[in-house]
Amino acid sequence: MQIEQAKPSEAATVAAVLNEAARWIAAEGRPLWSAADVAFERIQRDTDAGSYFIARDGGGAAGVMRLDLEDPGFWPEMEAGTSLYVHKLAVSRAWAGRGVSVRLLEFARERAVQLGRPHLRLDCVADRAPLRSLYERFGFSLHSVIRKGERGERSFARYEMQPGAAGVPPDAGKLQPCGKLGTV
Repeated sequence: MQIEQAKPSEAATVAAVLNEAARWIAAEGRPLWSAADVAFERIQRDTDAGSYFIARDGGGAAGVMRLDLEDPGFWPEMEAGTSLYVHKLAVSRAWAGRGVSVRLLEFARERAVQLGRPHLRLDCVADRAPLRSLYERFGFSLHSVIRKGERGERSFARYEMQPGAAGVPPDAGKLQPCGKLGTV
């Protein structure tokens, strides 16, 4: 599997994977991203900025993720230049359960090391137990749970790891899919 930075001309591919994932998880009764979160204009802007990466096997898009150098919305207390942040990790339904999310996380970890960022961080909705389990098995540690929204109505789990410390978690290459993780 190859993971490459999405070209600006591939924003539609990125948007298709994200929107498929958003529809799938909404159909499960647990919507994750708003229409604005996965709107084509926003995806195009972030793709133009070089933030999206595409996992491919045989040419088709198996999954996508956005990597950010800063995240003042979820990690405002973190010093600039100390972290790489994973956002919008999504796997095409055709590739669900085949380790694409693990490969994307491996790539993010490698990228953080290449960029000299001592921390790799991410957040997820706190009640997504299978997703949280995936992150924990990969080697992320829970940093904190925060509340966001106009009235603080949603809880988010914030995770971090030190990608250059002590190497790879012992079972990282053996992670098995757990439950319905098509959007991870």
